[in-house]
Amino acid sequence: SKIFRGAVTYVPIEPEPEQPEQPAVHTGDPEVDRMIAEGYAYLQQLRLANDAIEDETLSAEMDRMEETCRKIFDFVAENPKKSRQIHRFMQYYLPVTLKLLNSYYKLSRQGIEGENISTTMFHIEGMMHTIVIAFEKQLDALFQDEALDISTDITVLEGMLRQEGLLDETEQKEDPHGRD
Repeated sequence: SKIFRGAVTYVPIEPEPEQPEQPAVHTGDPEVDRMIAEGYAYLQQLRLANDAIEDETLSAEMDRMEETCRKIFDFVAENPKKSRQIHRFMQYYLPVTLKLLNSYYKLSRQGIEGENISTTMFHIEGMMHTIVIAFEKQLDALFQDEALDISTDITVLEGMLRQEGLLDETEQKEDPHGRD
């Protein structure tokens, strides 16, 4: 009171940015629900890291990574029995990826271009592309059973159509993607 003599200064506090709401997931399995909630928490951390990192190329990779992760968690929410397929993804790949991104952010804030800093940042940038591809393969692997089921359905349908005389034997299958 002797130093400030009753002067009060108010410092405005900026409100924290609103976090996107995590979808409430109720799969019927509390362990899967916890895993998905944890996954969405990782997505929020990835989003914060993406916002903090100024490199546009790395940010674009992180956008792809976030989208792929969201699709993985949405798929597992709809197919809880597939949760075992993403165990390593959740326990190792996501945490290490986030650690790498946090390290990149810290290194980028050093304000110097030392050899160790530059080399490490370069390696992290290169690894992010590899991680994105791996995450996309993880998502693709979740659809393996569905692809097999669909392939089986197509084979059975073609057989029935031929048996009923509704499909000409001379007709060749055409790949809608133009592959032979």
